[in-house]
Amino acid sequence: MSIWGKITCPYSLNTIPPNHCPLNLIVVLTSLYRNKNKRMMELSEHTKNILGLHLPTDPRWVDLTSISLEAILTDHAYCEQKAATTCITLIQRYSDKEKLVYELAPIVAEEWGHFRLVLNELKKRKLKLGKQRKDEYVNKLIEFQKKGGSPEDRLLDHLLTMALIEARSCERFKRLSEGLKDKYLCNFYRRFMESEAGHYTLFIELAETYLDKKTVRKRWKEWLVYEASIMQELEVRGDRIH
Repeated sequence: MSIWGKITCPYSLNTIPPNHCPLNLIVVLTSLYRNKNKRMMELSEHTKNILGLHLPTDPRWVDLTSISLEAILTDHAYCEQKAATTCITLIQRYSDKEKLVYELAPIVAEEWGHFRLVLNELKKRKLKLGKQRKDEYVNKLIEFQKKGGSPEDRLLDHLLTMALIEARSCERFKRLSEGLKDKYLCNFYRRFMESEAGHYTLFIELAETYLDKKTVRKRWKEWLVYEASIMQELEVRGDRIH
């Protein structure tokens, strides 16, 4: 069994009410995304959270986003754009790692497609794409990456940074899919949530491909603790995905 444990839920997938178990859609996605086993963190019953994150999103966030729709869609668009360009950078930097190159290549196209979807949603609602803002969350994560050290250490932190961004994005999109009053947007963000969960598992899988699993597990736990501290420090804002 994977070091990430197994997902457990007291219901079969055919009987889970839509919002009853937070793992429902993640499990469905995991089977659809690649039709093979993926690694997921076992979740704490205490937090009722997903993807191993230690701190859930502040409930006030969804309410704030609903009154800042143009701003949140703008930030979301740029998040998708940056995800695509970051995958390109990883391919360029680690071109000698065949699995990484061929796994991330389709993600580039997928993330760029997501960027276009959000642009279309802005246009449909007669909203404008605003200016790109500084991403404090991502910048804080980058500060935690090991500077110097071995190439393997740097690769691990690059992959785990991406996994964590995808995991938090998935958690945020889940909140939006369940908390927005606009039913169309609920479905819109449900689709993004499913995609981000698949990306999260891919980055974890790539880390386990190139590094010892015990090393990956140990560093991932450190990342989760650090990310929770970031979430406690950052202001709750409705104009940011992160």
